[in-house]
Amino acid sequence: MTKTAHIIGSGVSGLSAGVRLANEGYVVHVHEATNYAGGRCRSYYDGATDMVIDNGNHLLLSANMHARIYALAIGTEHKLVGPRSAEFHFTDVSTGKSWLLDLGSSRFPFWLFSSKRRVPDTSIGDYLALMPLAWAGTDALVGKTIKCEGTLYQRLVQPLLLAALNVDPPEGSAGLAGAIVRETLLAGGKACRPLIAREGLSAVLVDPALKLLQEKGGSIRFAHELRQIEHAGGRVTTLDFGEDTITLGADDVVVLAVPARAASNIVLGLKTPTKFRAIVNAHFRYTPPKDLPALTGVVGGLIEWLFAFPDRLSITISDADRLINTPREELARNIWRDICKVANLGDAVAEGELPPWQIVRERRATFEATPEQNALRPGPKTEWNNLFLAGDWTDTGLPSTIEGSIRSGDRAADLILHSNQNG
Repeated sequence: MTKTAHIIGSGVSGLSAGVRLANEGYVVHVHEATNYAGGRCRSYYDGATDMVIDNGNHLLLSANMHARIYALAIGTEHKLVGPRSAEFHFTDVSTGKSWLLDLGSSRFPFWLFSSKRRVPDTSIGDYLALMPLAWAGTDALVGKTIKCEGTLYQRLVQPLLLAALNVDPPEGSAGLAGAIVRETLLAGGKACRPLIAREGLSAVLVDPALKLLQEKGGSIRFAHELRQIEHAGGRVTTLDFGEDTITLGADDVVVLAVPARAASNIVLGLKTPTKFRAIVNAHFRYTPPKDLPALTGVVGGLIEWLFAFPDRLSITISDADRLINTPREELARNIWRDICKVANLGDAVAEGELPPWQIVRERRATFEATPEQNALRPGPKTEWNNLFLAGDWTDTGLPSTIEGSIRSGDRAADLILHSNQNG
């Protein structure tokens, strides 16, 4: 008999579940409420810059095995590109000082023993002081677990945890921060090599997945929003999309991979995070200098990470609620000044006419990675044996990241496959 899976939501959590199930013989039908696939992890044509840009700038690391295996499954792992070893360039725009953090390519953190490879003006003891994060519980605060001050914190720990948690690190969950530290810094340079989808997020992580699902007999329907579910006998029986309904067969399964608020509206009584934080991304159509690294961490300024693509300069600012109501051109001008300092473009360029630009402000980009909100994250199982949850807001053990999203989709698919084998 044909096994059918309905994936509600076409972000990477839903697509990863769909790809895994399709490769195990399921016919996968994706239902997407909007007119585009990818959720927060997508590319689109932007008229202001006359370019295809990413909705947000995302960085993967070589330790993100769920993301890499997913990319391998859809034939795009080679399009996640980065340096051969884990090298991170940083610039402090307040002082003009730049440095290279060289983690190497070993499984052991040998870089700790070389002052030339560490963050300048730091000692081995500074890094050992981070060890309490490695075994901290998710109910502990970062600010109560380690000292959030000093050179190492300002130049590495704060930028790393801010990007991962999307909250001011001291108020974040130490357990979630510890998961990041264990899987990256403590795992050596082999786990920390940065990987970027330079051809665009949709081209690398979204469109090939849709193509695979369709080639295996599946489908995707856009503007097809699930309104409610009907259930009986411990299973979901009907999917109600408003204008039409789908009656599920005895062996059909459903993966609900929509944002937290939408999920709680569909599954009444579902416990989900209730507080979220914003992220600001900006894109400028400007050819970067040839010597500018593909990725630069920025300290002491407004922007936090600068991505140099062949035809544009893009930035990310996390925990950005404070910038949501800033006038767009004022924000673009302030961002551009920081970019010019990092890229050494000079004062004339910084104060001259802005290149074509776009600001993308995501008000509810990620759940608030605090102990309180982390405790509200549900697991993949529901009270119905054929309905499973996926999404970076579910309990993945990680903050809201691409790796967490894909991991959640894999977990939902694994539960389906396991129950099918045992059924």
